[in-house]
Amino acid sequence: MDWQAAIREGLDEDWVRYLLLPGLIALALAITGARKERRRKLRSDPDAIPLLPWRDISFWSSFAALFLLGAACKVWLAG
Repeated sequence: MDWQAAIREGLDEDWVRYLLLPGLIALALAITGARKERRRKLRSDPDAIPLLPWRDISFWSSFAALFLLGAACKVWLAG
């Protein structure tokens, strides 16, 4: 079996393109936001304003990741 063809066929599925990949990107953004927020809390001046609102970015990307990955799982299980 040609593994490159199998990957190519898997990535051509609509649910992978529109649900799984954006869900994984949102999950990576949520993890990055959580790490940046934790790093901000541990520094000497935690009240200093960061360049980006990492707490909000982490929250909303976590919500998007749960929604998109849940929908991808539902479509995948449905066949």
